[in-house]
Amino acid sequence: MKTLLFDLDGTLSDPLVGISRSVNYALTSLGYAALPETEFAQYIGPPLDDTFKLVTGAPDAEIRQLIALYRERYAETGFAENTLYPGVEAALNALAQKGSPMGICTSKLAQFADKILRRFGIRDHFGFISGGDVGVTKQQQIARLLSDGTVDTQAWMIGDRSVDLMAAHANGIESVGVLWGYGSREELSNQLPRRLLERVDELPTLADLQSS
Repeated sequence: MKTLLFDLDGTLSDPLVGISRSVNYALTSLGYAALPETEFAQYIGPPLDDTFKLVTGAPDAEIRQLIALYRERYAETGFAENTLYPGVEAALNALAQKGSPMGICTSKLAQFADKILRRFGIRDHFGFISGGDVGVTKQQQIARLLSDGTVDTQAWMIGDRSVDLMAAHANGIESVGVLWGYGSREELSNQLPRRLLERVDELPTLADLQSS
């Protein structure tokens, strides 16, 4: 069956609290003003260095400092300030029972993703974790998964932001958008995904679509 590549933030879990507090810890540590939590939705999904560049306009050396400070807090407490969306565990169980191979493709460090998945007790559903880093795009991550044979072009990428869908299409694979995360219907629809899911409990239907 086709591998289902899941984004993590905004797709399987809601990371808003941990990300916003860790970003603000980094910003205030270097003298920048903290951002209101209500402004953070737009920053969940894209790579962290892009977020800090957009917010501060700082030079690359300072961006690296901000990222290091962010990761300092996130490694200690931020990863745990994360909530699994209701119904995700049941949906993953159903997909596993249908025989769907699954993996993670996230912009966050693989070690953070692993800690989060283990905290929720769902790590065993995923055969691999592709994590991002500074200067590494999700498009490059999927390209690497294809080139090393971890997945093939029959894989589907599932995510809540346009960056997930664009990365899939740039590599010639199908995409599925989810509407319970941080991307709007317009943002996702513009990328022409194979499916646009309204509810978490629709995830198991992907196994049936794969075999059709």
